[in-house]
Amino acid sequence: MGKFASVAALLLLLCFPVAFSGHDYGQALSKSLLFFEAQRSGVLPRNQRVTWRSHSGLDDGKSSGVNLVGGYYDAGDNVKFGLPMAFTVTMMAWSVIEYGNQLAANGELGHSIDAIKWGTDYFIKAHPEPNVLYGEVGDGNTDHYCWQRPEEMTTDRKAYRIDPSNPGSDLAGETAAAMAAASIVFRRSNPAYSRLLLTHAYQLFDFADKYRGKYDSSITVARKYYGSVSGYNDELLWAAAWLYQASNNQYYLDYLGRNGDSMGGTGWSMTEFGWDVKYAGVQTLVAKFLMQGKAGRHTPVFQKFQQKADFFMCSLLGKGSRNIQKTPGGLIFRQRWNNMQFVTSASFLTTVYSDYLTSSRSNLRCSSGNVAPSQLLSFAKSQVDYILGDNPRATSYMVGYGNNFPQRVHHRGSSIVSYKVDRSFVTCRGGYATWFSRKGSDPNLLTGAIVGGPDAYDNFADRRDNYEQTEPATYNNAPLLGVLARLSSGHSGYSQLLPVVPAPVVVRRPMPIRKPRVTSPVRASGPVAIVQKMTGSWVSKGRTYYRYSTTVINKSPRALKSLNLSIKNLYGPIWGLSRSGNSFGLPSWMHSLQSGKSLEFVYIHSTTPANVAVSSYTLA
Repeated sequence: MGKFASVAALLLLLCFPVAFSGHDYGQALSKSLLFFEAQRSGVLPRNQRVTWRSHSGLDDGKSSGVNLVGGYYDAGDNVKFGLPMAFTVTMMAWSVIEYGNQLAANGELGHSIDAIKWGTDYFIKAHPEPNVLYGEVGDGNTDHYCWQRPEEMTTDRKAYRIDPSNPGSDLAGETAAAMAAASIVFRRSNPAYSRLLLTHAYQLFDFADKYRGKYDSSITVARKYYGSVSGYNDELLWAAAWLYQASNNQYYLDYLGRNGDSMGGTGWSMTEFGWDVKYAGVQTLVAKFLMQGKAGRHTPVFQKFQQKADFFMCSLLGKGSRNIQKTPGGLIFRQRWNNMQFVTSASFLTTVYSDYLTSSRSNLRCSSGNVAPSQLLSFAKSQVDYILGDNPRATSYMVGYGNNFPQRVHHRGSSIVSYKVDRSFVTCRGGYATWFSRKGSDPNLLTGAIVGGPDAYDNFADRRDNYEQTEPATYNNAPLLGVLARLSSGHSGYSQLLPVVPAPVVVRRPMPIRKPRVTSPVRASGPVAIVQKMTGSWVSKGRTYYRYSTTVINKSPRALKSLNLSIKNLYGPIWGLSRSGNSFGLPSWMHSLQSGKSLEFVYIHSTTPANVAVSSYTLA
């Protein structure tokens, strides 16, 4: 009997080689972040870790009179497509918002924030006016004709934009969502940058909502590659949900309540989530608001949002009325081309929804009955484990993870010798003849990249010309950051407990182009001026809290040193100054405040502005 059991176990292991092996989710997380550094466009920073890459796209936007240097290449080409780039940033930000503590525990919070900022810095450049947004640099047709390194590409770098005469509500809406979500990420570490992002998000949402239209009707060169099949209603709801989460402004909650039915948020029963179709993401976020007790008079509508979120989750578990297809090895399967994008995004939604339900002590309601939230997390784990090698081929679909991963990735930069190693010019068509057609492994390892993945029967061909299966994309990796961080922390990994809180007070719709009102007059003490502004407010447990930004300006022609401030009637935390007893001074890293320059610090409390005055200073 024992011998028979041993033989049976051996046969099982031969059929499914790594089914019982554990995975190092922390290592996978670290590798997945490296992929974003390989996709960077623009001037690379000194701390760039993917060293085979160099500067590229340094004249982007120049012909249009705008600086569009930076951002990300979407996949294996050298085009900057705005819609998938914005979705990538939104999902990275969502990962940090939900699992920032877990990312920090793995030593990857800083790299995650850097990856987000690389995208948002570009979006700020791409949004030079409230109703103008540049949505693409380069075009797929000329780019795909050539096989060149991004550092020396000769393809057309024309910039394409949307504006009131050529609208793109889906593109502007997704970019608004990305900026709003990112503003939450930077709220504590860089409050001024956070406010800037939120201002752009306000403007972009207003632009998207007022001038409605599909972006691929305005930027027609995008249609073949990133056509907006779902339209723009899902992005408008998605942006509203993120703006509510970022600002706590009732206007955006009301927008979801008023438009949930007419825009499809409560009507569409989804089995996919990705850069084009956002409904499942909206439904998940609105369900969170409902569990938090924020729905108020919109509760009946928000309950319908949650029913659709439940439908999506149940379909993934195979417990719904319409279930998503899976391969024999257990991977969800949506389409032949880059199926893995749907795997990682669905895994993220099931991960956060599992934690939302657990936090609110609820179960998932499926047509087959109630389901414990833990089953959603187990599903996400099964998909990630498949990606990392627990599959019939024992292949890791993350480049550089494990011993058996794709070696011939459909990616221009990784398949051609590094520009730093050999600067011999690679011509447009010569790249195909010399590098694309090579049978050997890529000369540059595209560490962390999630490729398109296997077909409906778990088959996979590791060929460079097999773009459906071997091409990676930023939006494959972005949702995985949160899932890997969550899995790396084990059963105690979630931290987003959802206490029931009162609905926020009603405030007027923000006017993004207006400056925050000054709540305290300008105070001057000789060459030093002090300006205070109230930049935000919210309600918690019945009390209203205010965020104040205070700017200290050196109006002297000389540098200001040894500045001491007196701050009275302060009843909350303060950031941006050094403190010694009851005296405040320049931050430790700032030795002086140069002529004409200013210093900003921020504090929060639940009353009128504190009394800020200059105690002493010296001039250099």
